[in-house]
Amino acid sequence: MKRILTAVMLSVVLGSCATTPSPQDPQFLVSRALEAMGSAGAVATLTTITVTGTAKFWEPEQSAVPGGEMRFANESSFEMTRDFIADTARVDWVRNFAYPAPRTFKFSEIVTPDAGYVIGVDSNGRNKQSLSMKSPAHAMSGPRLAATQRELQRSSLWLLLDMRRNAGKVRSNSDVVAGGVSYPAVRYEAGAWMFIVAFDPDTGLPARVRTLDYDNVWGDVNYDLVFSDWRMTGGLRIPMRQKYELNGRVVIDIATTGVTANPRIADGRFEPPAAISAGASKPATRDVAFQWVLRRQFIGTYMDSESVLYDAQSSPGLRLNEIAPGVMHQVGGTHNSLIVEMSDHLIVFDAPVTDAQSNWILAAAKAKYPEKPVRYLVLTHHHMDHVGGLRAYAAQGVALIVGKGAADHYHKVLKAPFRRNPDLAERNLGGTRIIEIEDKHVFDDGKRRVHAQRFDNPHSSAMLMGYVEDARIAYVTDIYSPGPPLPAKINPALASVVNAMRKSGFQPVTVAGGHGSTAPYALLAGLAGN
Repeated sequence: MKRILTAVMLSVVLGSCATTPSPQDPQFLVSRALEAMGSAGAVATLTTITVTGTAKFWEPEQSAVPGGEMRFANESSFEMTRDFIADTARVDWVRNFAYPAPRTFKFSEIVTPDAGYVIGVDSNGRNKQSLSMKSPAHAMSGPRLAATQRELQRSSLWLLLDMRRNAGKVRSNSDVVAGGVSYPAVRYEAGAWMFIVAFDPDTGLPARVRTLDYDNVWGDVNYDLVFSDWRMTGGLRIPMRQKYELNGRVVIDIATTGVTANPRIADGRFEPPAAISAGASKPATRDVAFQWVLRRQFIGTYMDSESVLYDAQSSPGLRLNEIAPGVMHQVGGTHNSLIVEMSDHLIVFDAPVTDAQSNWILAAAKAKYPEKPVRYLVLTHHHMDHVGGLRAYAAQGVALIVGKGAADHYHKVLKAPFRRNPDLAERNLGGTRIIEIEDKHVFDDGKRRVHAQRFDNPHSSAMLMGYVEDARIAYVTDIYSPGPPLPAKINPALASVVNAMRKSGFQPVTVAGGHGSTAPYALLAGLAGN
């Protein structure tokens, strides 16, 4: 059957060469690239492939300093097997994380046209064995499946064949300029997504494949797969080096160490465990948060859910918990916020994940306190998962409170275009008021005092914590997540919280977390010997 399908594909590919396109025709660039790779026929005869290699990952929005050097996330090795005719793939990963903590995950991803599966990691990103099977496993969510399929198609050696076969979906595009070089380019509508394919003006080979994405920090971004180090393998020229760039910054560097063309694929190679195959999600077709879905996996903290805000299988969604009179803790999702009632306004701590979550919090706050607008948003630190929803607040005229050294970063963020934001219409946010605090800022309405306190810690240079004096509630993000059991011994992160409380003179009874829930502060103080 594969030989018959290959013969049909060859006839389609070679038959389409009967009319030679002109240099002004987008198909000229496609045809030239196929010839540079070894010929359309040579590409079409590659029906299966096995690739081994290594990859390094960086996360720009987990830096230690706002706008600073990207955080090194992990170094991985992989073996990928693909069947181009069946449009299936399997990648076996060994991923050694450096951040947020050193650990190693060994897992496999299986992707078919209709479903995706992960073997070795559960849907909450845990690499531990489950009680129900020898190794944790789950079906991919619709967003993860769509993002994975997009990246497989972007990197496919058959991408140009698809473009030749679907010539009506290939359009002219302005040149792509990168590194001072102008690359002729075409635009390809590939199903649910669009690729801009740029070609090396000298060799004709594909140089980069771009998507126009939305990033919750930097708004409208270019996400490019860049090819280099093309080598002849079995009559076909293959890129042995691939890099992914986010607005020109390299976030993934892949080095291919081995290629086997047309290997025999073992039976069952693309078969998932029966326990997870039933009811698997179809790929999401709209409003996929590609950058969130892809890059949270860089640091091994991705929750594989139909919603990026909460676990759609086990949580009813976001909700407000009143933890003291006039103090609401937003929970129910992957990330939390704190709402504090003042005499004529509200203060919110953190704007996590997306503007969709911020829109929910703003609506919930208005319903709870209809006469009191949100006046201040305190951003505990600049990491993407806790500031991704800041635009929704800025759009309502809310002032931002940030730690020393962060204001310039946020000014740049709020000036970035965000036409692709699915949750908020674009507008000018450049005039947003940003208050940078060197040590502390006290909100005082005569009845309630609320502190935003900067403190030294190993996580972020501009880190803030919150404290509501009368309720004796502290709010801490990332450094301490109340709820899970504390470690047996104090660590530098937890010690920084205790030291900050002591130095600031705070006497909390309860700690509310940007993650987790709430817990008595005495538990943490006791661990530190206080």
